[in-house]
Amino acid sequence: MSEVRYPFTAIVGMADLRLGLLLNAVSPAVGGVLVRGEKGTAKSTMVRALAGLLPAIAVVDDCRFACDPAAPDPQCPDGPHAAVESRERPSQLVELPVGVAEDRIVGSLDLERALAEGVKAYEPGLLAKAHRGVLYIDEVNLLQDHVVDLLLDAAAMGRSYVEREGVSVRHAARFLLVGTMNPEEGELRPQLLDRFGLTVEIAATRDPAERAEVVRRRLAYDADPAGFAERFAAEERALAEHITVARELLPKVELTDVALRQITAVCAAFEVDGLRADIVMARTAVALAAWAGRTEVLEEDVRKAAQLALPHRRRRNPFDAPGLDEEQLDRTLEEHTQPDEPETEPDPEPEGDGPEGDGDGPDGGGDGGPGGGGPEGGGAPEPTDGGTPEASTPEDTEAPGPQPVPAQHPSPARESAPVAAGDPYRTRLFTVQGTGHGAQGRRSPAETTGGHTIRARRPQGTLSRLHLTATLQAAAPHQVARGRAGRALVLHKDDFREQVRQGRESNLVLFVVDASGSMAARQRMTAVKGAVLSLLMDAYQRRDKIGMITFRGADAELALPPTSSVEVGAARLETLPTGGRTPLAAGLLRAHEVLRVERLRDPNRRPLLVVVTDGRATGGRDALARSQRAAALFAAQGTASVVLDCESGPVRLGLARTLAGLLGGSAVSLDELRAEGVASLVRANRPVSTSIRKAA
Repeated sequence: MSEVRYPFTAIVGMADLRLGLLLNAVSPAVGGVLVRGEKGTAKSTMVRALAGLLPAIAVVDDCRFACDPAAPDPQCPDGPHAAVESRERPSQLVELPVGVAEDRIVGSLDLERALAEGVKAYEPGLLAKAHRGVLYIDEVNLLQDHVVDLLLDAAAMGRSYVEREGVSVRHAARFLLVGTMNPEEGELRPQLLDRFGLTVEIAATRDPAERAEVVRRRLAYDADPAGFAERFAAEERALAEHITVARELLPKVELTDVALRQITAVCAAFEVDGLRADIVMARTAVALAAWAGRTEVLEEDVRKAAQLALPHRRRRNPFDAPGLDEEQLDRTLEEHTQPDEPETEPDPEPEGDGPEGDGDGPDGGGDGGPGGGGPEGGGAPEPTDGGTPEASTPEDTEAPGPQPVPAQHPSPARESAPVAAGDPYRTRLFTVQGTGHGAQGRRSPAETTGGHTIRARRPQGTLSRLHLTATLQAAAPHQVARGRAGRALVLHKDDFREQVRQGRESNLVLFVVDASGSMAARQRMTAVKGAVLSLLMDAYQRRDKIGMITFRGADAELALPPTSSVEVGAARLETLPTGGRTPLAAGLLRAHEVLRVERLRDPNRRPLLVVVTDGRATGGRDALARSQRAAALFAAQGTASVVLDCESGPVRLGLARTLAGLLGGSAVSLDELRAEGVASLVRANRPVSTSIRKAA
């Protein structure tokens, strides 16, 4: 790969992303940028190109933590810096890989010196390297939870705290946080999402001319990176100088009371949580003014700051798409364009008759004048059709609308229009039995790279997480026999031990939803969709992958291939139609095939099957028997399963519970859903042999 970065000024389009990055270059206090967009839109290219525009920084010579010579960190591990010698170096762009280990982020004990010299020495991590620079995370939404926790601590405190392997270190870690993500692969944890000052949504242009120019420039860069960069060198220098000038102007920009009032009014109108949005908007508006070469914040700066700082803070649940109501924003700004005037005592009303008195004349304050009870004064409406206002009733004044009709069960062969889902609710945790080895999450117990250390063992494959204490204990009895001299330990390969850590993993939750005519009763389907929506939200919080299969008519359909994007699943559920026959066997066989393929793709991710049905099976000969044979396939593989029993009415056949027994799982009645939620009922009703166990 060429070491010559693609020029920032050579990127075509993406004005909002360009502006968001430049504002952070002018004022790092804005808090970084989250870039959301589809794959292949040059998100990473533009972020990496930003590093070439950032001004050089002065650092203390021989300090591994980039201390500022003007104000060195008093807690710097390489300090204290008394008589400091400084040098200038370019700002660092540090990339954080998705699969990065914890000790690579915060640093760890220098094992080479510890084992060879017998001294404790700290080896800095990526947070130390990113101090006073840019920390870039590609696919930030795929980070493991323990990595996100470390970033949250550093972003909140501006410092990194390291307590591990006998090392206790504090060092400054203030950086510009830039992340890119594809929303199709899952959303970001709300806590980390709020740490990004700005967010930008990008998509590839649909203009053929612009697309052609993008391709033309990329081909030219690939053919001659140095020559291509030279073509834009002058523009790059001009943009870098613009950033420097704006930085110098930044302290002189005045945030007027009117602008501040507009900022707080907008944040209040959009009901954003906390006050971080107000602070970020204020800093962004000031940076916008400095970038424009002004020393006063204008309304246009406030409007643009809101468009960049608020969309990702408007979400109330995982299924809400980021966005901002432009009309509401304009109304709020218009209402607060003037500073608040001090309240004054109202003038006493003049006594006597007259235009402003209490008379009953046409200009008076009686029922017939303006402001009274007449039609033009906001009073009772004029009589219509010979009636009187007093004779009207609330029913008479309501707007006409369709009259309610009795609910009717649709014919099984007909398709019914989709019904809305019920309100989601919080479900209790339920887990897959045993200890897994899947990706880090928040559901089932598993051996993971994070979590707490539970024991040591001999390395299995390449040594990745050294258990120092266990290694020293294994080597200590043999030092005399090995002829140890001095402080250095004599280690053999058999002495090394690795950590075994236990945390929680994420699972694949596969929903198999009956959308046939037997499920088409509106009230029942609303409750069913509400239950599935609740489990989708729980899967989002547990960092699970989810998939959805629906069956109706003659076959089953993979409505949602396994993904981490639960909001897509919620959208598919909302538009799910019902009607037709009940091919239960087809739904189960399709689920079995999906799990087989996913087991090949990710053998460590354990599945949980959730079947939503009343247990009926129609269509073809021996439909019920075929569905029961299909259920036995899951029991033979030990797949954890839950059946959401949607059967209703005074006479119940118990087919769903029979199906649950064949699956080797448990059944939950739809009538019980409103009690404690699906998950708690699963635990309460499961047999001893089920593969779902109650969490501790």
